[in-house]
Amino acid sequence: MKEHRFYVLLMIFMTYSITAQIKGVVKDSVSGMPISFVNIWVENEEIGTTSDFDGSFSMNVKETNKNLVFSALGFQKKTIKIVNAKEVFLQATVIELNEVVLLNKKETKVIEIGKTPNAILQTFDNGPKIEAKYFPYKDSYKKTQFIKKVSIQTDSKIEESTIKIHFYSVNKDGSPGEELLNNDFLVIIKKGVLKNKFDISDHNLVMPTNGIFVAYEKLMIESNKLERQIVDPYTKSKKTKTTHYPLVLYNYVERDFLYSFFGGKWNKKVNEQDSNDKLTIFEPAINLTLTN
Repeated sequence: MKEHRFYVLLMIFMTYSITAQIKGVVKDSVSGMPISFVNIWVENEEIGTTSDFDGSFSMNVKETNKNLVFSALGFQKKTIKIVNAKEVFLQATVIELNEVVLLNKKETKVIEIGKTPNAILQTFDNGPKIEAKYFPYKDSYKKTQFIKKVSIQTDSKIEESTIKIHFYSVNKDGSPGEELLNNDFLVIIKKGVLKNKFDISDHNLVMPTNGIFVAYEKLMIESNKLERQIVDPYTKSKKTKTTHYPLVLYNYVERDFLYSFFGGKWNKKVNEQDSNDKLTIFEPAINLTLTN
């Protein structure tokens, strides 16, 4: 009996000893100012977080000898050892401003693209992943080439939460490429189950002829967090459950592939048994409105 108790205590000790909480802050290498909403990942793993408004971050890791990958729009990606992540400095990238072109927008026609025939919706708490939806180009879009609005369906139990929406070009291999906006596109989500629409006309985005990826990024920050006490059905003990809002709704559809960003890189999911077969997957409920 004593041996059994010793074994249980040893297992508990091992469980806690292999999990360590790390804390740090991300700053601009020139100004020393904190950088908010930096995407932070344990390299090649699905463990990640986001820097808060003051640049601070914390996360639980199993092994402190691994690397962390830091990425943020307008800054060079940086990979460093976890033990050296108490104060991280990111170097700004040189952004070449595009030539200003006056667009002759009429906005007399609008179409919404990205709708799916499958109306089954699911809500996921997918952590800090960036999950992308691919919008292929069609010849019929020539008459409505400008992207006017982006919509995303969400479920939130707090009054206001913040997420980041990304727009990516498409690489030659079909993967998400460069960001099409020079600044973070942060949006506020209200409480409830909603279809949120955000006007992006001022960004003068034109539907690329090889398609576009639109993605959302959940921000693991304090203002998005809701904690509640639940009872474990097995142990009957109380524990704290933490959820970061908003939750994004998903459509259940058939697709050739799905791209998710975690571990510091884009990861492609295809049918492992036959790459020519489509996947039946959950895809974020994101639509675009085009205009002329």
